[in-house]
Amino acid sequence: MAHNIELGRRGEQVAAEHLEARGMRVVDRNWRCRHGEIDLVLRDGSVLVFVEVKTRTGVRYGHPFESITPVKLARLRRLALAWCDAHERSAAGLRIDAVAVHAPADAPAIVEHLEGVG
Repeated sequence: MAHNIELGRRGEQVAAEHLEARGMRVVDRNWRCRHGEIDLVLRDGSVLVFVEVKTRTGVRYGHPFESITPVKLARLRRLALAWCDAHERSAAGLRIDAVAVHAPADAPAIVEHLEGVG
């Protein structure tokens, strides 16, 4: 279990660095409420971006994006609205993105980013 938590944290850090390199700015990390957790909240210009990060060391259990189901996307939409309510932030738009981090123990991480998944 501790390994999975550490792997998830590493993946979120790699994802945040990747998105910042693309010009986004991290606003919040691991925000929680009674509905669940948002991994990353970023600002991409005037758009607030809510990011689900999935990290895997391999594809034995499938591609990381495969774990983002329609039910998970619906929860992310509710979480995004709850975050906005809690923070009273204005934005020109909201977007939900997904980031897959392939993080094998013996090689550099590879990042895949899908915009507007939900």
